[in-house]
Amino acid sequence: MSKILINGYFLCGRLTGIERYAREITLRLDMLSAPGEISIIVPSNAGDIPPYKNITVIKYMKKVPKIFWQNLVLQFFLLTRRQYTILDFGNTCLPLAPGIVFLHDIYCEFFPEDFTGFRDKLARLYNRAQYRLIARKAKKIVTVSQFSKNQIAETYHVDPARISVIYSSWDHFAGIAADYSVFDDYPILSRPFYFSLGSISRRKNIKWIMAYATKHPYDLFAVSGSVLPTASSGEPPQSAPSNIMLMGYMPDARVKALMERCKAFILPSYYEGFGLTPLEALACGAPVIVSNAASLPEIYGDAARYIDPDNPDIDLDALLSQPVADPAPLLKKYSYEASAALVYDLIRDNG
Repeated sequence: MSKILINGYFLCGRLTGIERYAREITLRLDMLSAPGEISIIVPSNAGDIPPYKNITVIKYMKKVPKIFWQNLVLQFFLLTRRQYTILDFGNTCLPLAPGIVFLHDIYCEFFPEDFTGFRDKLARLYNRAQYRLIARKAKKIVTVSQFSKNQIAETYHVDPARISVIYSSWDHFAGIAADYSVFDDYPILSRPFYFSLGSISRRKNIKWIMAYATKHPYDLFAVSGSVLPTASSGEPPQSAPSNIMLMGYMPDARVKALMERCKAFILPSYYEGFGLTPLEALACGAPVIVSNAASLPEIYGDAARYIDPDNPDIDLDALLSQPVADPAPLLKKYSYEASAALVYDLIRDNG
């Protein structure tokens, strides 16, 4: 079996969905693997590198933009070290040294209207090229829902046997202590409030919350998330109704406090490959309201309440009065330990 080399660029940025998944799975692969069986390569601008016990850390001592890291540094490294098979969590594939690749979703294929500016269009062009490259070249494709697997197989005519579904999880949240000081900084949140979390991009559909809030001025909404450099919401913060608090990026400890005390957590996205944040909210005891689109009904089943992402003409109070299933079986279903074990089996079979 060749050795596995993990693309460690996910350690260079904030812990959003893909980066979180990659970090948590890699931590557990470290516990499953033998010393020297797996390596991870990271550039000098990597942040907090975990103290892996069995995974070998290879440090590239230069700060490298992601596009050059992917297309030059990693490509050259693997061409000169044939003993490695790359494991890439980030929707990218090396054309001359393809390996095991996670393709979380293929959003860019289905919503061209979300990419309007020049930079947005370039990003979409690059991502679509990567999707096709993964479909043609990857030794094995991994995705995070049956919904995404079906879309990848149908769109790119990929044999479904080449695609594995390995779910994300919520259990990183269990070890986080809630930071209730957020309520000192935002005393208005002593009132009942709805909470939403996610990058402020078009597909997260903040316009649904804005439309609902406009029609229900006595309901309060807290929205946390960073604006992405591409496919941004198109809604400037000053256009939000006064009953929406745009809180920007919040650390996990504050997010957990908000999830524990919110009236309900809302994710009105019209496209998600998995949709992690409502799972975190369920783990915090919050009722969740999600869109009835894409992967979300598959992931949340009877434990969530559903909205139409194109129609804010509903009554959230009436929706919350409807019964849902106990989330405990759902939370038990999604586990990083179980997912990492599946990844480990996969790399042993395909390394």
